[in-house]
Amino acid sequence: MAAAATPNTESYDSAKDVMEFEDSKTGIKGLVDSGITTIPRFFIHPPETLSELKPKSTTLPDPQLTIPTIDLSGLRSTILEKIARASRELGLFQIINHGIEVEFLERMIGGIKGFHEQPAEIKARLYRRDFNGVSYFSDFNLLRSKAANWRDTLQVNVGPSMPELDEIPEICRREVVEWNQKVTKLGEVLMELLCEGLRVDKEKSKELKFLEGRMMVGHYYPYCPQPDLTVGNAPHTDPASLAILLQDQRSGLQVNIGEEWVDVKPIPGALIVIIGDLFQIMSNDEYKSPKHRVLANLSREPRISTVQFFYPSDWDSFYGPFTELITAENGARFRQFTYKDYFERSFTKKKDEKSLIDYYRLSNTL
Repeated sequence: MAAAATPNTESYDSAKDVMEFEDSKTGIKGLVDSGITTIPRFFIHPPETLSELKPKSTTLPDPQLTIPTIDLSGLRSTILEKIARASRELGLFQIINHGIEVEFLERMIGGIKGFHEQPAEIKARLYRRDFNGVSYFSDFNLLRSKAANWRDTLQVNVGPSMPELDEIPEICRREVVEWNQKVTKLGEVLMELLCEGLRVDKEKSKELKFLEGRMMVGHYYPYCPQPDLTVGNAPHTDPASLAILLQDQRSGLQVNIGEEWVDVKPIPGALIVIIGDLFQIMSNDEYKSPKHRVLANLSREPRISTVQFFYPSDWDSFYGPFTELITAENGARFRQFTYKDYFERSFTKKKDEKSLIDYYRLSNTL
């Protein structure tokens, strides 16, 4: 494996190094375990991405730029108002007292950590790039991105139906199954509240099978010897209806607010809710799908997170703004499209192309 090279070295063969790394099936953890002190060049991000990682000034961030934390044990009317406001203003918020036990959340983090810290030969059996079933890989976009992200991932397609149980790694099988059950119930509650916040019938998401597609990912962010040259996850929005994220107590996740990147500080027992692109479109721009990222890990200890992505199970039906939100004064801002078309475009879009939200936006609403 070639180490980080001088950026101006014209003879550098990125594709060769990427395939060598891919064929090793040992992931980024394998690189770290080998004792590297410089990162392979294909992980180095361009100056425009790296410049975003640096403070724009020496002043402290605006104290108003905080992430809402919503207590789901309060009055329903208060919860509804807070969730709707957070979704309109930011598109991301943390929830506490959500009904999932802290002890289980700790076990879930432990199960994902346990999978990634197994011997390389055990994990290698699952190393592949497949949206279906169970897979393990380093950076989903590794083979088509100009710069890779510094993380390994276990991915399990858990909906509309679970894979065969023996396909899920035994070390975290119980946790993955239980996570899907608990988070799916929570997702249904949140979706009802989010629909009500838009003045849309709370049963609408069920009619549209808005949450039936489900993907669990367990991310492992190993120590990075050159964190100023790469990222754990580059700035992006989520191509989904909704995402529910559990992070351990190590910082790294940030959300873009205006011109600032704001830390989403870990809160013991909290979960993070992120509005996806599809929901911004369905809300006719009332809710926001926020840009967020994960910094490369400075700590010798890995950073662990688990995310459940929700998306429609019917890929061939057409989606667009909720009809209830379209009036003579407030027309549709987006055209109709199938989720299949959206998903395929999301994984073939080039970095310099406009966002998919803007791709489906009607030109007269720009």
